[in-house]
Amino acid sequence: MELQITGKNIELSPAVRRYLERKLGKLNRHLPNIIDYRVEISEEKTRSPQQRFVIQVTLDSSGTLLRGEERGEDLFTAIDKMAATMNRQIEHYKGKLYNKGRGSSVARSKFSEEVEETQPRNVVRVKRFAVKPMSVAEAIDQMELLGHDFFLFFNAESEELNLLYRRKDGNYGLIEPELG
Repeated sequence: MELQITGKNIELSPAVRRYLERKLGKLNRHLPNIIDYRVEISEEKTRSPQQRFVIQVTLDSSGTLLRGEERGEDLFTAIDKMAATMNRQIEHYKGKLYNKGRGSSVARSKFSEEVEETQPRNVVRVKRFAVKPMSVAEAIDQMELLGHDFFLFFNAESEELNLLYRRKDGNYGLIEPELG
Protein backbone atom coordinates (compact mmCIF):
# COMPACT_ATOMS: atom_id res chain seq x y z
CA MET A 1 0.00 0.00 0.00
CA GLU A 2 1.41 3.35 -1.08
CA LEU A 3 0.39 6.57 0.65
CA GLN A 4 1.00 9.92 -1.05
CA ILE A 5 0.22 12.98 1.07
CA THR A 6 0.52 16.47 -0.38
CA GLY A 7 -0.15 19.75 1.33
CA LYS A 8 -1.36 22.84 -0.47
CA ASN A 9 -1.01 26.18 1.36
CA ILE A 10 -0.20 24.23 4.53
CA GLU A 11 2.78 22.61 6.23
CA LEU A 12 1.96 19.09 7.46
CA SER A 13 3.44 18.01 10.78
CA PRO A 14 4.54 14.43 11.49
CA ALA A 15 1.66 14.13 13.99
CA VAL A 16 -0.88 14.92 11.24
CA ARG A 17 0.78 12.38 8.93
CA ARG A 18 0.67 9.67 11.63
CA TYR A 19 -2.99 10.43 12.40
CA LEU A 20 -3.85 10.26 8.71
CA GLU A 21 -1.96 6.98 8.24
CA ARG A 22 -3.79 5.47 11.22
CA LYS A 23 -7.23 6.56 9.95
CA LEU A 24 -6.56 5.36 6.38
CA GLY A 25 -5.05 2.10 7.64
CA LYS A 26 -8.41 1.20 9.17
CA LEU A 27 -10.00 1.26 5.71
CA ASN A 28 -7.96 -1.84 4.79
CA ARG A 29 -10.16 -3.87 7.15
CA HIS A 30 -13.18 -3.24 4.96
CA LEU A 31 -11.49 -3.37 1.54
CA PRO A 32 -8.30 -5.44 1.79
CA ASN A 33 -6.91 -4.89 -1.73
CA ILE A 34 -6.22 -1.14 -1.63
CA ILE A 35 -3.10 -0.44 -3.65
CA ASP A 36 -2.67 3.32 -3.47
CA TYR A 37 -3.89 6.31 -1.45
CA ARG A 38 -3.54 9.87 -2.73
CA VAL A 39 -4.32 12.55 -0.15
CA GLU A 40 -4.37 16.28 -0.82
CA ILE A 41 -4.78 18.58 2.16
CA SER A 42 -5.30 22.29 1.64
CA GLU A 43 -6.12 25.31 3.72
CA GLU A 44 -8.43 27.85 2.14
CA LYS A 45 -9.18 31.38 3.16
CA THR A 46 -12.97 31.23 3.55
CA ARG A 47 -15.51 33.27 5.42
CA SER A 48 -16.87 30.16 7.09
CA PRO A 49 -14.41 28.68 9.59
CA GLN A 50 -16.13 25.29 9.26
CA GLN A 51 -14.93 25.10 5.63
CA ARG A 52 -11.30 26.10 6.22
CA PHE A 53 -9.45 22.78 5.75
CA VAL A 54 -10.16 20.60 2.70
CA ILE A 55 -9.09 16.97 2.45
CA GLN A 56 -9.41 15.01 -0.80
CA VAL A 57 -8.67 11.29 -0.83
CA THR A 58 -8.53 9.02 -3.86
CA LEU A 59 -7.91 5.34 -3.27
CA ASP A 60 -7.16 2.71 -5.87
CA SER A 61 -8.45 -0.78 -5.17
CA SER A 62 -7.30 -3.01 -8.04
CA GLY A 63 -8.43 -0.54 -10.67
CA THR A 64 -11.54 0.74 -8.88
CA LEU A 65 -11.17 4.35 -7.80
CA LEU A 66 -13.05 5.70 -4.80
CA ARG A 67 -12.87 9.41 -4.04
CA GLY A 68 -13.95 11.54 -1.10
CA GLU A 69 -13.68 15.19 -0.15
CA GLU A 70 -14.46 16.71 3.22
CA ARG A 71 -14.07 20.09 4.90
CA GLY A 72 -13.61 21.00 8.53
CA GLU A 73 -12.72 23.81 10.90
CA ASP A 74 -9.57 22.02 12.02
CA LEU A 75 -7.41 19.43 10.35
CA PHE A 76 -8.26 16.51 12.63
CA THR A 77 -12.01 17.09 12.33
CA ALA A 78 -11.69 17.11 8.54
CA ILE A 79 -9.66 13.87 8.64
CA ASP A 80 -12.32 12.20 10.82
CA LYS A 81 -15.11 13.31 8.45
CA MET A 82 -13.13 12.08 5.46
CA ALA A 83 -12.54 8.66 7.06
CA ALA A 84 -16.29 8.32 7.71
CA THR A 85 -17.03 9.33 4.11
CA MET A 86 -14.59 6.78 2.71
CA ASN A 87 -16.10 4.08 4.96
CA ARG A 88 -19.55 4.88 3.54
CA GLN A 89 -18.21 4.77 0.00
CA ILE A 90 -16.54 1.41 0.57
CA GLU A 91 -19.76 -0.01 2.06
CA HIS A 92 -21.72 1.36 -0.92
CA TYR A 93 -19.20 -0.18 -3.34
CA LYS A 94 -19.31 -3.56 -1.60
CA GLY A 95 -23.11 -3.45 -1.62
CA LYS A 96 -23.10 -2.76 -5.35
CA LEU A 97 -20.90 -5.79 -5.96
CA TYR A 98 -23.19 -7.95 -3.86
CA ASN A 99 -26.40 -6.62 -5.44
CA LYS A 100 -25.10 -6.99 -8.99
CA GLY A 101 -24.91 -10.74 -8.54
CA ARG A 102 -21.17 -11.17 -8.54
CA GLY A 103 -21.66 -14.17 -6.32
CA SER A 104 -20.82 -12.97 -2.86
CA SER A 105 -20.02 -9.83 -0.97
CA VAL A 106 -16.47 -8.53 -0.90
CA ALA A 107 -16.60 -8.77 2.87
CA ARG A 108 -17.30 -12.52 2.69
CA SER A 109 -14.86 -13.48 -0.08
CA LYS A 110 -11.17 -13.08 -0.80
CA PHE A 111 -11.94 -10.80 -3.80
CA SER A 112 -9.14 -12.17 -5.95
CA GLU A 113 -7.89 -10.32 -9.01
CA GLU A 114 -8.42 -13.38 -11.22
CA VAL A 115 -12.17 -13.37 -10.55
CA GLU A 116 -12.38 -9.66 -11.29
CA GLU A 117 -10.54 -10.11 -14.61
CA THR A 118 -12.75 -12.98 -15.78
CA GLN A 119 -15.98 -11.04 -15.27
CA PRO A 120 -15.98 -8.07 -17.66
CA ARG A 121 -18.51 -5.32 -17.21
CA ASN A 122 -21.26 -5.34 -19.79
CA VAL A 123 -23.93 -2.93 -20.86
CA VAL A 124 -27.09 -4.66 -19.62
CA ARG A 125 -29.66 -2.07 -20.67
CA VAL A 126 -29.97 0.42 -23.48
CA LYS A 127 -32.53 3.17 -23.18
CA ARG A 128 -33.68 5.18 -26.17
CA PHE A 129 -35.69 8.36 -26.03
CA ALA A 130 -36.72 11.15 -28.35
CA VAL A 131 -34.73 14.35 -27.95
CA LYS A 132 -36.47 17.59 -28.80
CA PRO A 133 -34.75 20.96 -29.12
CA MET A 134 -35.04 23.08 -25.95
CA SER A 135 -33.29 25.87 -24.10
CA VAL A 136 -31.12 25.38 -21.03
CA ALA A 137 -33.90 26.78 -18.81
CA GLU A 138 -36.39 24.26 -20.22
CA ALA A 139 -33.86 21.47 -19.65
CA ILE A 140 -33.47 22.51 -16.00
CA ASP A 141 -37.25 22.40 -15.59
CA GLN A 142 -37.44 18.95 -17.21
CA MET A 143 -34.61 17.63 -15.04
CA GLU A 144 -36.32 18.91 -11.89
CA LEU A 145 -39.66 17.42 -12.95
CA LEU A 146 -38.02 14.03 -13.49
CA GLY A 147 -36.09 14.26 -10.22
CA HIS A 148 -32.78 13.33 -11.91
CA ASP A 149 -29.29 14.63 -11.22
CA PHE A 150 -28.48 14.90 -14.93
CA PHE A 151 -30.36 15.47 -18.17
CA LEU A 152 -29.31 14.95 -21.80
CA PHE A 153 -30.96 17.33 -24.26
CA PHE A 154 -30.59 18.93 -27.69
CA ASN A 155 -29.68 22.58 -27.15
CA ALA A 156 -31.76 24.71 -29.55
CA GLU A 157 -29.27 27.59 -29.35
CA SER A 158 -26.06 25.68 -30.13
CA GLU A 159 -27.80 22.87 -32.10
CA GLU A 160 -25.79 20.21 -30.25
CA LEU A 161 -26.40 17.56 -27.62
CA ASN A 162 -25.62 18.91 -24.14
CA LEU A 163 -25.58 17.33 -20.72
CA LEU A 164 -26.97 19.28 -17.78
CA TYR A 165 -26.08 18.14 -14.25
CA ARG A 166 -26.68 19.22 -10.67
CA ARG A 167 -23.59 20.25 -8.72
CA LYS A 168 -23.00 19.58 -5.02
CA ASP A 169 -23.55 23.27 -4.23
CA GLY A 170 -27.09 23.13 -5.70
CA ASN A 171 -26.23 24.96 -8.93
CA TYR A 172 -26.10 23.40 -12.38
CA GLY A 173 -23.30 22.48 -14.74
CA LEU A 174 -23.52 22.18 -18.52
CA ILE A 175 -21.31 19.90 -20.61
CA GLU A 176 -20.95 20.91 -24.24
CA PRO A 177 -19.01 18.20 -26.12
CA GLU A 178 -16.35 19.03 -28.69
CA LEU A 179 -14.92 16.63 -31.22
CA GLY A 180 -11.19 16.33 -30.76
